[in-house]
Amino acid sequence: MSAHLVSPSGSELAALVPTSGPRGRLVLGVCGSPGAGKTSLAEHLVRALRAAGRSAAHVPMDGFHLADAELARQGLSARKGAPETFDAWGYAALLARLAERPPYPVYVPGFDRTLEQPLAAAASVGPEVEVVVTEGNYLLLDRPEWRAVRGELDEVWFVTAEEPVRTARLLARHVEFGKETDEARAWVASVDEPNARLIEASRGRADRELDLTGWRPA
Repeated sequence: MSAHLVSPSGSELAALVPTSGPRGRLVLGVCGSPGAGKTSLAEHLVRALRAAGRSAAHVPMDGFHLADAELARQGLSARKGAPETFDAWGYAALLARLAERPPYPVYVPGFDRTLEQPLAAAASVGPEVEVVVTEGNYLLLDRPEWRAVRGELDEVWFVTAEEPVRTARLLARHVEFGKETDEARAWVASVDEPNARLIEASRGRADRELDLTGWRPA
């Protein structure tokens, strides 16, 4: 599958979103390696869809990070961000509820980047929402819990960016949220990049690939 090179404005992106899903609402997944631009794309899509008259909401996978106390209990603190440090089964269950479009708000967890902790019921998705855009690293991973996640997604887009662009974004993000520069580089090398290789191996399962290298989100 060849990647679509997204224009600097990204004006074509909203039109790529399917008009409907087979269930109560469309659930679109955005997948890619750390720093590729998943969150920026998801937030852009929600704004663009709303501007086009379609009700949309952003539900990031980050809300399903295991809390630090649970990571410590399992001996996973040094692997925070790896596939086994998320509640993937819980994430799949939430996506199933969202897809049904129940006649009441569904509360969804968030993630506080300053605290580096998940937050329960940080936002809600009302029954009027037509499209849910969710994003995360492991949506296409071939493991039972992540296959369950993929089964609740109507379509998955895999996003990429040139390596210097992606790693620069990643380092800047770690520094912005409190890591020293050397610590950030070490974390990227020891945690983010091994995860990136795992994620890249799953890209063939995507419905669409987007190259965000030249995109300049507003």
